[in-house]
Amino acid sequence: MKLIPITFAGTLVAFAFTVQAEDMPGMKMDDMQGMQMQAATQQAPAANAEGTIKAIDAAKYTVTVTIAHGAVPALQWPPMTMGFAATQEQLAGLAVGDRVKFSFRMEGSKAMLVSISK
Repeated sequence: MKLIPITFAGTLVAFAFTVQAEDMPGMKMDDMQGMQMQAATQQAPAANAEGTIKAIDAAKYTVTVTIAHGAVPALQWPPMTMGFAATQEQLAGLAVGDRVKFSFRMEGSKAMLVSISK
């Protein structure tokens, strides 16, 4: 008996979403798929922070710089220490212990440096 209400509720929810999607005047489903594709390809905005370099790991194909940074209001992040993907060129002249200002962009769950300076 318990399966019937759960199955029915799931069907009802799916039906509600279908009705809402079809109910938008002047909008075809193909248009909505295009909007989703466009949103997925747009770059995330860069966020700015300040911190201290704690480690630089220059592996063969990737470079990671670990920075203890202050709060990042644009992302509502508290102060923390985390790794950022970087290039050798971005880190030229920087060393562990340097105080830096930097901007980064989230690409999925990976933080990528956009710029960094002392």
